[in-house]
Amino acid sequence: MDAVSTRAYDDVRTASRALATEAVHAGRDDLARQGLHAPPIDLSTTYPSYDSRAEAARIDAFATDGADPVGPPVYGRLGNPTVARFETALARLEGTESAVAFASGMAALSAVLLALPTAMGLRHVVAVRPLYGCSDHLLTAGLLGTEVTWTDPAGITDALRPDTGLVMVESPANPTLSELDLRAVAHACGSVPLLADNTFATPVLQRPAEQGARLVLHSATKYLGGHGDVLAGVVACDEEFAGRLRQIRFATGGVLHPLAGYLLLRGLSTLPVRVRAASANAAELARRLGADPRVARVRYPRLGGAMIAFEVYGDPHEVISRVRLVTPAVSLGSVDTLIQHPASISHRIVDADDRRGAGVSDRLLRLSVGLEDVEDLWADLDNALGVPPERPAVACAGSGAAEHHRGG
Repeated sequence: MDAVSTRAYDDVRTASRALATEAVHAGRDDLARQGLHAPPIDLSTTYPSYDSRAEAARIDAFATDGADPVGPPVYGRLGNPTVARFETALARLEGTESAVAFASGMAALSAVLLALPTAMGLRHVVAVRPLYGCSDHLLTAGLLGTEVTWTDPAGITDALRPDTGLVMVESPANPTLSELDLRAVAHACGSVPLLADNTFATPVLQRPAEQGARLVLHSATKYLGGHGDVLAGVVACDEEFAGRLRQIRFATGGVLHPLAGYLLLRGLSTLPVRVRAASANAAELARRLGADPRVARVRYPRLGGAMIAFEVYGDPHEVISRVRLVTPAVSLGSVDTLIQHPASISHRIVDADDRRGAGVSDRLLRLSVGLEDVEDLWADLDNALGVPPERPAVACAGSGAAEHHRGG
């Protein structure tokens, strides 16, 4: 079977695969034909070539549209075979034509902003809060030459301008877990590309491209890696935009290390199992927190997931200081449970008024639920919450996420 026939056969064979099957097999379809079971790690930074004319042609083709060079690899900044396997797998899971990986989630977002068509003057971004704190800061500070207009979902269409090159949202949002109707948001964007940060949900719970998003952003450091040992970002998108992103990556050097690509590909194989198991734990903890008199408000997404946001009547810093099984640390999506105070860490860089206006109160805690036994997790949280204080109930504000409230 020739190469073209093999690709066509693989396309047909994988077209109807379930997500759990794709998670295990995508990016690995050629291994058996090579006599391999585990994907190899290619650590080369450069590759020998005795045909410099062909090498020049591949580089010319890349410079034209950012397409993956056809033929042997050229240089690690142009692309890496191990990283390409992860990109192929993630694109399959998100249902997009392509995916482009970067050294971090912020490097991925930076590449998107740099890839906006500057020749057409499309440097205006419309965004909906809350976003991850560093994403908020990057847009607000205009460090990459963009201008941002912040709005609520209902105001997206009115916020669009002739120079708008991107609309950015995050759903469920970090850290409040507020949810958006992505299909309605995509409709409001018209012809302007929509970037949806899907870090919290992962393709296990939602696929934004199916709802109209042109770009799907992940901090792959989180659930895609899943073990707290890899730093990475990735954008799933159509091939046209992927070409721009590859050119930005080549020019700026924000490449993903091959070992990280290998760990991410391995992480994807257990992604559905991890997300579903952690989500079951989170749903139970959200139920218990919602019935606890020491907790003022609990936010848990209607679509599920392993993230919980909750506000306490007492001092949130004291809660963090008393956990023993749960790890008090920034980040999320690992196999172990993490807790942090967004106003002090992940969203500290956001202006205090903007932060509070987006629902990130000073008493809000963010819990990334892992795979431990739920009874052990609850015992630790129960101890950390301390003695129930006598406090009045706080006012309720809609967040788009399922909420539980408890009076004092």
